[in-house]
Amino acid sequence: MAPQYTIANEDAATPKIQLLLYLIPVIGFFPSLWTLYRRQGSREQLATSRLSITLASAWLLGYLLLATGAATSDLFTLRLFILNSFLTSGYFLISVWLIIRLLQGRSKRLPGFSNFAERMLGKYLS
Repeated sequence: MAPQYTIANEDAATPKIQLLLYLIPVIGFFPSLWTLYRRQGSREQLATSRLSITLASAWLLGYLLLATGAATSDLFTLRLFILNSFLTSGYFLISVWLIIRLLQGRSKRLPGFSNFAERMLGKYLS
């Protein structure tokens, strides 16, 4: 009996390794930005790239603001450094959680955050 093959659509043909690369914390920002800059890729690649860029940008902005606050404050220095570490840990944990969901074949969307990424970066980068 001959095996049956099905024709995969464009989104299913996207290699998981490439999407995995987009979701790596900090490093994945650059290939994501390149994908959106070229305006080429599947719908899944573009959505994952937007989410990766939005996550990395939000983390970097928060990191810089908290580090600046800690450097200029005498009273709240330790608290701001602790908050900064929580922000960084959260960013890495969310990225790892999204990578695990990708490997399981589940959705790579974050409620609210993915919609924000689509609205903000959808206008400018794709």
